[in-house]
Amino acid sequence: MRRPGHRQPLKQQLGGVKAMFTRLSIAVIVLVICMLMLLTTMSSSNSNGPSAEIDAETLWGTADSKGWRPSSAPRSDWPPPPSESNGYLRVRCNGGLNQQRSAICNAVLAARIMNATLVLPELDANSFWHDDSGFQGIYDVEHFIKTLKYDVRIVESIPEIRKNGKVKKIKAKQIRPPRDAPISWYTTEALKTMKEHGAIYLTPFSHRLAEEIDNPEYQRLRCRVNYHALQFKPHIMELSNSIVTKLRTQGHFMTIHLRFEMDMLAFAGCFDIFSPEEQKILKKYRQENFAEKRLVYDERRAIGKCPLTPEEVGLILRAMGFDNSTRIYLAAGELFGGERFMKPFRSMFPRLENHSTVDTTGELGKNTRGLLGSAVDYMVCLLSDIFMPTYDGPSNFANNLLGHRLYYGFRTTIRPDRKALAPIFIDREKGHTAGFEEAVRHAMLKTSFGGPHKRISPESFYTNSWPECFCQKSAVNPADKCPPDNIQDILESQLENEGISDFDASRSNLTSAVDK
Repeated sequence: MRRPGHRQPLKQQLGGVKAMFTRLSIAVIVLVICMLMLLTTMSSSNSNGPSAEIDAETLWGTADSKGWRPSSAPRSDWPPPPSESNGYLRVRCNGGLNQQRSAICNAVLAARIMNATLVLPELDANSFWHDDSGFQGIYDVEHFIKTLKYDVRIVESIPEIRKNGKVKKIKAKQIRPPRDAPISWYTTEALKTMKEHGAIYLTPFSHRLAEEIDNPEYQRLRCRVNYHALQFKPHIMELSNSIVTKLRTQGHFMTIHLRFEMDMLAFAGCFDIFSPEEQKILKKYRQENFAEKRLVYDERRAIGKCPLTPEEVGLILRAMGFDNSTRIYLAAGELFGGERFMKPFRSMFPRLENHSTVDTTGELGKNTRGLLGSAVDYMVCLLSDIFMPTYDGPSNFANNLLGHRLYYGFRTTIRPDRKALAPIFIDREKGHTAGFEEAVRHAMLKTSFGGPHKRISPESFYTNSWPECFCQKSAVNPADKCPPDNIQDILESQLENEGISDFDASRSNLTSAVDK
């Protein structure tokens, strides 16, 4: 007699085995998928990005150029300026030294576009700098004019002309150019006014010509101005070189543009880490100098809109493998908040210098806020082995240097991704320190370290002039091919054929043209 339920345990057993087998199969499939995804990610990382580690020692050299080299010489037909001009162009470049530098580049390009004679640009002696050195006090005028003789005619002032037996001075018609004006504005409205009055005066002249222009030769002209024609006066170059030589006596050195200053902190709206009295000062400065806007510190910080603190800069460098023997030159104004913010940084990196500690002449001590100090800091940062800006948002100093170092042979730059780093620092402040340095390194791996990279808005042309101002000897794309080695001779020959081989002849022709 069969007992009821005798086979039931066997069914249950078989069912259990089947269920176990199903679960095991699913687990294996999931594991295989995960392994494939991991292998794909690793393969992608190896082929498209840098390795998982940062070798601090290699950063003391230049970045990988990928076969590119700087070249801003014309690569297509570039005739010299015609013997007759449409008139004179005066500009007043406002802002600090580096904002003015960009404006000078734009002024030369505007003169070329309009076939105008450029009057030596005026530098605004604004309330911050209290410096009336002017163009002649900062830049080498003779070098500037000579370097650009194939591009535009330049005079130091509008000459007086003789008309109907009388000496007459041309009065420039003042115009306020629109911000980021297109080329068409200069070839229509500005040119029309110039022809009517003989001269125009554009003021203010900061960001008054669009940066992105669909003409590589125009962009290369900007590079010729910025990286060749604009050379500081000999005594500034000598002072800068003496500081660099002194810093190099003990090996490599890096420069840091520590933008932890009152104006930038007020602009960013990053107040909460300061005392009530300090917050009051920052808010007052913001109210007096910037447009009213609702700024919440936690929100701003979470998306990387706050300048890095000195301690955060030190933590980044330490995570990247730099030790306390690293020699650092600080290019900065007066740090807001005093020594309490510098103390953590100094404890990590005690070998700190600035222009006042390494200047043996004492010249900079007399001009701490003037254009001279900014010019020397610029040159020391340009010539350093590594440059690190801590806030490259609206900082003309940092942005121009990034572009100049790229052009100067792909010199290493360390650009912290503040947006990627913000949550890592916030977690650390909450006590989550495990894996902190690894997370910082992972965020920093995304930087190009000064190598050629695609310019993507809002990156400025002055920050990254690749590829317009670079070339390759063995280029696949004809547009990237380097110009002939004798390009200087070609331009000189063209200039001589125009009959304006020297500056005096050029000025003579221009004066007679206006007299007509």
